[in-house]
Amino acid sequence: MKDMNDTDTLAANKQRARGYFKAFATQDKEWLEANVAPTYIRQDTTLPFEVKGPDGVLALGDVLLGAFSDVELDIQEVIAENDKVLVHLRFRGVHSGPFGDYPASNKRFDVMVLDFFRMEDGMIAEQWPAIDNLGLQQQIGMI
Repeated sequence: MKDMNDTDTLAANKQRARGYFKAFATQDKEWLEANVAPTYIRQDTTLPFEVKGPDGVLALGDVLLGAFSDVELDIQEVIAENDKVLVHLRFRGVHSGPFGDYPASNKRFDVMVLDFFRMEDGMIAEQWPAIDNLGLQQQIGMI
């Protein structure tokens, strides 16, 4: 069995976490199916629905990419230890479509995000997002 802190394993886990954001933004179903476990769950109490497995990630993408355009997921830093990866990024774009019950404002936004991933058997098994939702809502005029 490989040591979870093996340099190659940590590098692969970091790359998989980075790849997640590219696949999310481009709705790359093939990448998601190869790298997100069928049992994956996004631990996110801010969503009105569950996000499970690659199809759940694609459904979440449909919602967010329908509400926001010119999306940039600008990764600032990636830290890995054992089977965990933490990604610090900036989520930027334009609120160009409905977001829940709130119509498009066409305002630009730029908020900080931390995503904490757990890897299992070379796949993303769990994700805990921390998004500056208050900043997002302020910047797009919801509050």
